[in-house]
This record gives sequence, C-alpha cells and structure tokens, in this order.
Amino acid sequence: MKSENTPFRGGPLDGRVLPILLGPTGHPPKWYEVPVPSPDGGPATVHAYRRVPAGYTKRLGLQRGWVYAYAPEGREQRTLKWPWSRTPPSSPDRD
Repeated sequence: MKSENTPFRGGPLDGRVLPILLGPTGHPPKWYEVPVPSPDGGPATVHAYRRVPAGYTKRLGLQRGWVYAYAPEGREQRTLKWPWSRTPPSSPDRD
C-alpha cells in the first residue's frame, strides 16, 4: 500500500510528520485517532485529528495536500439521514 508523509497541527503530535497509509482513492483517512495510555494503568486517552486541506496554489487554486488538525472535542458523531425516515411536515389546522 502507498503511504504519504502527513504533518500534524495542534495537540500532542504538533509539528510531527508521520507516514499515513492511503486508501483506494489515494487519500488518507478523514480522521486519525491516537490512543495515549494512562500512566496509572487506567483507560487510554484518545486524541482525534481531522483531515483538512494543506492549502491551495495561487494560480489555479489546486489543493496542495492534506494535514491533520487537532480536534479537542473528539470525533464528531454523524447519524445517517435516510430520506424515508424524515418526520413529515406539520400541516396547518384547517377549520
């Protein structure tokens, strides 16, 4: 598999560049989670990083690559939004 050296911004990995495996589309994963073991043997603390564009070229506006930005709130929880599970719009009362 291919890997890409990806820089990290913020959090405990600030300034480090790590090789990240690329997916089948050639992009690194959207989220990168780093478990840090607790010194007293308790549960590990998980630090989350979100993939963001590294910047854009001036002339054509092409994306230059990816960086991981620290997300102190953790990984966002997304729910599936199926079109058939929407709540029907409320109809006005007719007299």
